Amino acid sequence: MPVLIKKARTTKLTYRDAGVDIDAGEALVENIKPFARRTMREGVLAGIGGFGALFEISRNYREPVLVSSTDGVGTKLKLAFRLDRHDTIGVDLVAMSVNDILTTGAEPLFFLDYYASGKLDVAVATEVVKGIAAGCEIAGCALIGGETAEMPGMYAPGDYDLAGFAVGIVEKCDIVDGLTIEEGDVLLGLASSGAHSNGYSLIRKLIDVKGVDLSTELDGRALGDLILEPTRIYVKSVLKLMRRVNVKGLAHITGGGLIENVPRMLPETLAAYIKRKSWRMPPLFMWLKEQGDIAEKEMHRVFNCGIGMVLAVSREEEATAEAELAQAGETVWRIGTVRARRDGGPQIVIA
Repeated sequence: MPVLIKKARTTKLTYRDAGVDIDAGEALVENIKPFARRTMREGVLAGIGGFGALFEISRNYREPVLVSSTDGVGTKLKLAFRLDRHDTIGVDLVAMSVNDILTTGAEPLFFLDYYASGKLDVAVATEVVKGIAAGCEIAGCALIGGETAEMPGMYAPGDYDLAGFAVGIVEKCDIVDGLTIEEGDVLLGLASSGAHSNGYSLIRKLIDVKGVDLSTELDGRALGDLILEPTRIYVKSVLKLMRRVNVKGLAHITGGGLIENVPRMLPETLAAYIKRKSWRMPPLFMWLKEQGDIAEKEMHRVFNCGIGMVLAVSREEEATAEAELAQAGETVWRIGTVRARRDGGPQIVIA
C-alpha cells in the first residue's frame, strides 16, 4: 500500500518580516525631496534619487582645491531622544562639517547625510532631514544625497544615529592655513549659540547625577531648549568678511574647547594669549560650571564657553573686521592677541 507523504507547509519570508520596511524608506525619500530642492545651487547636476550625486565645479576657478569634512553630533542625540525633539539636530549635523571646512577659507558646495536606525520612523526621520536641509540653506550648500539605513537589532527602539559629509571649494591661493599669523595679531571670538555639539557626555552625566528637570527655566527659557539649541553656522558671515579683510587663521571651537582648538591654527613658534573676562560666559555655561563644580580649565577644555569660532587678523584690520562681522549679525569680541611662544611653553594661555 503506497505511503502518502504530506508536504510541510512553508512560510514565505519577506524583508519586512526581518524588520526592514522598504515602503517606509521610499516614503521618507518622497517626504524629504521638497526640502532638498530648496537647497539646490549652481553646480548640482543630479541630486537625491540616483545612485550617485553629480556636482560640476565652476570654470571661474583657476586652481580649485576641494575641502572635505565628516562629523556627527555625538551624544546630543540622547537628549533629543529624551525630549522627543528632532527638528534641529540636523542643523547641528551640517554645522559641524561646514564650520570645519570654513576654517580653510572654503565655501561649502554640497552635503550628504547618513541616517541609521533599527526601525525607520518616517515622521521622526522627516523631521531630522528637514533640519539638515535648514542647515544647508543657512550654509548655502546643496543637500545633494545621503543614505537611510534600517538595521534591525543594531539600535535600541527609538534611537538613531547620524553622520554628515560636506565638500567645499577654495582657490589655492586663498587657502587659510595660519602660516601668515604673526606676533601682535588680534584674536576675535564669535559668539556661540550654546554648547553646540560638544561636551554632551558631561552634560548628560551632570543631568543624571543631579536629577535635573529639563523644564526648569534658565535665563527665561526651558533648560532643555537651551541645551538643544542648534549649532551656529558661521559660513556666510565669515566668507563675506574674507572679501574685505585678510583673515589669517580660523579655529572652530569643537571637542577640546578653546584649549585644544585655538592652537591648531597657529604656527609652532606662536601662542595665543586670551583674556577670560573679554567676553561674558553665557548662563548655560555658568549653570554647568556651578552645578557640576567643574574647574575653569576643564570648562575651557570641554566646552566652547560662549565662543564658537576664533579668527586671527592684523591690528590694522581689527576694526574693519569687527564692523563687518557685526553687520553680518555676529556678536564679536576681541578676546586676545598672538605672542611669541616661550621655549616649551603652552600654545594657549587663558587668564
